[in-house]
Amino acid sequence: MGAPPLASEWLVLAICTIGFLAISKPIFTFVKWVWSNFLRPPKNLTTYGSWALVTGSTDGIGKALTFELASKGLNLVLVGRNPQKLQSTSNEIRERFGEKTQIKIIVIDFEKISGEEIEEQIRRETEGLDVGVLVNNVGLSAKGARFFHEVDSESMDSLMNVNMGGVSWVTKAVLPGMLKKRKGAIVNIGSGASVAVPSYPLFTVYAATKAYVAMFSRSLGVEYKKHGIDIQCQIPMLVATKLASIRRSSFFVPSPKQYSNASIRWIGYEPLCVPYWTHALEWCIMDALPESLVDRLLFRYFCDLRKKILKKESRNASLKQKS
Repeated sequence: MGAPPLASEWLVLAICTIGFLAISKPIFTFVKWVWSNFLRPPKNLTTYGSWALVTGSTDGIGKALTFELASKGLNLVLVGRNPQKLQSTSNEIRERFGEKTQIKIIVIDFEKISGEEIEEQIRRETEGLDVGVLVNNVGLSAKGARFFHEVDSESMDSLMNVNMGGVSWVTKAVLPGMLKKRKGAIVNIGSGASVAVPSYPLFTVYAATKAYVAMFSRSLGVEYKKHGIDIQCQIPMLVATKLASIRRSSFFVPSPKQYSNASIRWIGYEPLCVPYWTHALEWCIMDALPESLVDRLLFRYFCDLRKKILKKESRNASLKQKS
């Protein structure tokens, strides 16, 4: 029989074990991230149903996603407020994919009608369609950097009605059909402004409405997972869209097509995700910085932005008076 381990040997063993556990978690997290972003196969979305409904489908991420969904063999319900843009998007999709992709258009202005009206119209116009995928993309951005007391009532109502009401009432309209067949995928487009940073000063109402989307998605996901419905909130950072007022893409700012290509790979997986890989890097950098530092930097940046906006508005007002 060998001699029992000395106390010092046990101490060395404990330290090695703790060290191994400490480095194992980040290694596992990194391997999982690489797998999810670049190697994991996307789900066959047609198994959820033959139709996908996309709100805010005429510009930016929403429009790019309609093309991705059509390429996966899904028919499309395009929802937006501009009939001409909806028809133009429909024509573009048909030019690329031909008549094999069926398309239905629903005209809704989420700023101007009540939630009950939204729900009733969506239910009525999708009756008989096997809607398996819902993408709640419709959203409004804030009208420039403003302190909360400077935000006008109309802007506040619009942000809350569109960003929170839109996702809620459209989901309420589509969910019963998914429950009946016990399968479906719901994707709600959130924002890095709500979860990737500790605060988003001078865009408070916008960020708060997007935080609602994240919690709404995660809670619903728990409620309906056992019914075969995958509910997910996707978190984009900056994307080169009209909503973000960015024209050109870059390393950290993908084009809508680049983002949607990544987005489609994540549908049906994690309840909260950052689909585009450089956005995930940004999130990691933000998370590593002290919250107080991030708060100060964002506050300073948005205050400078506010000054520029006010200066431009003042100049425009002076020109209007002169004319």
